[in-house]
Amino acid sequence: MDVSNEEGPSGQLQLLSAGAAALARSPDLDATLHRLLTMAIDTLGASVGIVYLQDPDRVELQLGVAVGVHADVAAQLESSLGGVDDAVAQIARDRTARTVDGAEVPRPLTEAGIATTVLRALTVSRGGIDIPVGVLLVGWDGPVEPAGEHDELVTAIGDLAAVAIDRARLASMILERSEWFERMAHTDPLTGLANQRTFNRILELELARAARQGSEISVAIFDIDGLTGINERLGHGVGDDVLRAVASVLAESVRLVDTVARYAGDEFALIAPGSAGTTVARRVLDGVAALAPVDGVSISVSAGIARFPVDGASSEELMGAARLALSGASARGRGQIASAGAESAGSGT
Repeated sequence: MDVSNEEGPSGQLQLLSAGAAALARSPDLDATLHRLLTMAIDTLGASVGIVYLQDPDRVELQLGVAVGVHADVAAQLESSLGGVDDAVAQIARDRTARTVDGAEVPRPLTEAGIATTVLRALTVSRGGIDIPVGVLLVGWDGPVEPAGEHDELVTAIGDLAAVAIDRARLASMILERSEWFERMAHTDPLTGLANQRTFNRILELELARAARQGSEISVAIFDIDGLTGINERLGHGVGDDVLRAVASVLAESVRLVDTVARYAGDEFALIAPGSAGTTVARRVLDGVAALAPVDGVSISVSAGIARFPVDGASSEELMGAARLALSGASARGRGQIASAGAESAGSGT
């Protein structure tokens, strides 16, 4: 049978209004597509409506939203995607529009009683280039030959679905980019640890809390022994490998309550709430000493530790005391650890 539109201008206006509402007011992509598919089914007298999603960078499809389809049939449709004789996959590849029946209808739909399906490739245009975003399928349980304005309606619903998918992906991309910039503002891109700015902010917060609670905080500064010489002899690529290796040990050695950061070119810093700072710092030194050589170079770090409130009442005083202790540790050789205001307690590598 032919499917034709007899609703007239009033019906067309209602359809336009419903389509615009689905696009503008639905809370998420699934809800938008569900409303559009329901509208297509109701208007066209169809039995099922499905939107398949396609990543623009790949040909593979995935089942997006299906209306009028039982869950078990939807699972079969998902698993049957991508075959050589799969009409949906062909539409995605060719970016065409087709009406198929008989053996060309996806088998799970045939077994569910669907006899005819209309398929439309969903694309959006950006910069004069058509970008594939999915496939629209509308199916009937009898022979159907969409014609005239109803054929245009299928195309219009497909266009609305394509815009909804594209908009959702753009929003996701913006969110991901925003999160990336947020991470970059707080982390060191080479090592993935916190950066100096984040370290300083957390240190201020921890000091304020320790002052209120009358508790201790340890701060440690770690310096990679001889990194400047490694960069000069073997190049900055090897130096970066060393930095990443040390950062990995730091991340694995600290407690959940601790904060570690890359503080300067060859320096890392630690905030350790409580009195366990020396223990954590020793664990770091031992972990670095156990690292396999990088390009034939053995790695070691020296550390200086300062404690709040005995070695400083502010972040500046505390970091200054830790740096002074680090100078004393480095002066005694590789792999040493020293505490502010006290003699060192450590072993060389």
